Amino acid sequence: MQMTPEQLAMIKGEFKSLKARSPFYARKFEGIDLATVQTQADFEKLPFSEKNDLREAYPLGLQAVPDDEVVRIHSSSGTTGTPVIIPYTQQDVIDWATQFARCYEMAGITPLDRVQITPGYGLWTAGIGFQLGCERLGAMAIPMGPGNTDKQLQMMQDMGSTVICATSSYALLLAEEINQRGLRDKISLKKGVIGSERWGEKMRNRIQDEMGIQIYDIYGLTEIYGPGIGISCDAHAGMHIWDDYIYMEIIDPKTGEVLPDGEVGELVLTTLRKQGAPLIRYRTHDLTRIIPGTCPCGSRFPRIDTLVGRTDDMIKVKGCNMFPAQIEEVIKMTNGASSEYQVMIETISGHDILTVLFETPLEGEEKARCEQELALIFKAKLGCTPEAKGVPMGELPRSEKKTKRIFDSRY
Repeated sequence: MQMTPEQLAMIKGEFKSLKARSPFYARKFEGIDLATVQTQADFEKLPFSEKNDLREAYPLGLQAVPDDEVVRIHSSSGTTGTPVIIPYTQQDVIDWATQFARCYEMAGITPLDRVQITPGYGLWTAGIGFQLGCERLGAMAIPMGPGNTDKQLQMMQDMGSTVICATSSYALLLAEEINQRGLRDKISLKKGVIGSERWGEKMRNRIQDEMGIQIYDIYGLTEIYGPGIGISCDAHAGMHIWDDYIYMEIIDPKTGEVLPDGEVGELVLTTLRKQGAPLIRYRTHDLTRIIPGTCPCGSRFPRIDTLVGRTDDMIKVKGCNMFPAQIEEVIKMTNGASSEYQVMIETISGHDILTVLFETPLEGEEKARCEQELALIFKAKLGCTPEAKGVPMGELPRSEKKTKRIFDSRY
């Protein structure tokens, strides 16, 4: 992506005092004179930041402002290692709220809407980010947090909620409950703002159809503010990223080479205004592409495509490399397969066994044909043949947070 003069000016301004303010970057860029970074080509020679770098800075090694300017911290979950602590200044909080409010506006949400917020609160950036943006916009926030589905549905009816914010997993659970309880005519939902995990088209369609809403994908990560740095629009042709706050690059995950717009690679982000913990060339490990050209919606903000997965998502079975997005594509192409699936990988007698469990309303011979079709499409698309097993609708687990779909017991 071509760096704009405004972006370059902001980066150069940041670099004037970055090493003096941040011990983290003083070490990271030791031996590098940041004053010599005058062009995009110069910028692209700088080393990347990695999540492990951030973990090693625990707890507050990333802080680039005095203590009296830090008003809040947030943290990654830490489920895969030491958590990453991100300090925020008051301006950081305002900037995050501004970006999130833009997301709501992009989705056509107005101050007259009532926004039911189901993601978690606390150190995680989700719930409080959705609320910040909602209040900045001037809409009514209904800060439910996760779980207690009975109360969620009751408040949804009593408060006349018009917008639901959730992970795709919990949105599906709510959609199924609304359908099973016959509540469709008793709710006022019109839109859903969904994030935190990738999901397939069949799942999207089920949520939209069963809730009667239009869905928007929101993007973000704890290290870079949180959710709200980008969202899809009415064209649903990728997610717009707020490039006056964030600079994007797409790189080859293996070589680190910057790729042209349109090519799939790893998304690398640089914050342009962040004070508490600026991030320079941060490798997100999310796989996507920058979509060339202007969006049909007319917005000037650049777009990334729906995430393919993560560089650390890839699994290798029987010599075949596969990502969750490819498995979801197989599910989408299989007539009779619903949106929910699980992949089980195990080693039996020295051989890898790949099983795909999927929900289907079909029974008997029709289910057997569906299983055979899925296995054939899987083989054609991914190069290996799984054992495909259809299970009744609702049998696979639902989650109030993120749903784990791939279980690899080989290691």
